[in-house]
Amino acid sequence: MSLGGSYSTSGGWMEVIAGSMFSGKTEELLRRVRRATIARKRVQVFKSHLDDRYAGLWAVSSHDRRTVEAVPVDSSSQILLRLDPMAQVIAIDEAQFLDTGLVAVAGSLADRGRRVILAGIDTDFRGEPFGCMPQLMAAAEVVDKLHAICVLCGAPACRTQRLIDGRPAPYNSPVIMVGAADAYEARCRACHQVPAGDDAQRRLL
Repeated sequence: MSLGGSYSTSGGWMEVIAGSMFSGKTEELLRRVRRATIARKRVQVFKSHLDDRYAGLWAVSSHDRRTVEAVPVDSSSQILLRLDPMAQVIAIDEAQFLDTGLVAVAGSLADRGRRVILAGIDTDFRGEPFGCMPQLMAAAEVVDKLHAICVLCGAPACRTQRLIDGRPAPYNSPVIMVGAADAYEARCRACHQVPAGDDAQRRLL
């Protein structure tokens, strides 16, 4: 990523950190938040209320347990309702869990001169686009796609493998199921598996 000073003199902008689980998205969001704080910018952090792992509901926490205080929201409209009017940098974690209105909200904040940092999983456990992440990536000035390491072969991992009782979850499983290393693995395209569920299997017959 090379932001330099090109965006800092032209008002606000959007930047998206995307990738599979365990790719370091939240760590990167927290790194940018820390740097903005060091630069004496007023920062406000939001997160989806669905994520209460690690440090709990009122903090953004990475897998390595680094944390920062955050405001939990269950819709994009709540971000505007709870917005600190003096905040210069707005960070939003787990963006894939929020509604499609987040695209307009983030764009509006950028139009009003804010730097908006969004992090989220770009594809769900099926390998399909997740929530509003595709639209956010298209609307952002800067997009960074991070990769994890495939736990099976060691290749760069771009997919999130969901496990149920240690086996790949079938296609017809719910899209949203919050979990960590006990329920998910990072895998590459070749090692990622999504077996057909009962309903999908019947449609193929």
